[in-house]
Amino acid sequence: MKKVVPILLPAIFIVALSCKQPKQETDGRQEVVAVEHAKEVDAIFPQGQKGSPKTFTGNAYNYGLVMMDSTYTTLVGNVYFEPGARSNWHIHPAGQILIITDGEGFHQIEGQPKEILKKGSVVKCPPNTKHWHGASPDKGMQQLYIVPNTEKGVVEWMEAVTDEQYNGN
Repeated sequence: MKKVVPILLPAIFIVALSCKQPKQETDGRQEVVAVEHAKEVDAIFPQGQKGSPKTFTGNAYNYGLVMMDSTYTTLVGNVYFEPGARSNWHIHPAGQILIITDGEGFHQIEGQPKEILKKGSVVKCPPNTKHWHGASPDKGMQQLYIVPNTEKGVVEWMEAVTDEQYNGN
């Protein structure tokens, strides 16, 4: 007699998944809630620790993913910026890579125009280059940051980004 169970179980699982119906919003209250959530970002990682007001304007939350060590010499984490939140100006001695995983925001290198960031944007901040990044005024932003070659240093924080700089071109 042939073993049918290994083939049958995956088939039952697939059928069960295909029968799952999405929730339908039927009353006005649920629709309002859906619109309010449209301004939020879809979080991949836990919110993390709130950033210091010495280095951020507004509410930004950091969650470390890959801690600094002598083997990988790379720091990786996630930052969620609430709408209007932004980092201070800062530099990374070995540079930084940002990958926007949800929301909308900005990035600016000193002396260059402000860039608009959206889900899927990738930014390479060159070593020792003064820059800032943060969410748009109306929608939060979630980003992964990668800081390579941490033996050269991680970050040097500078002055806050003014409202004029944040709202400018």
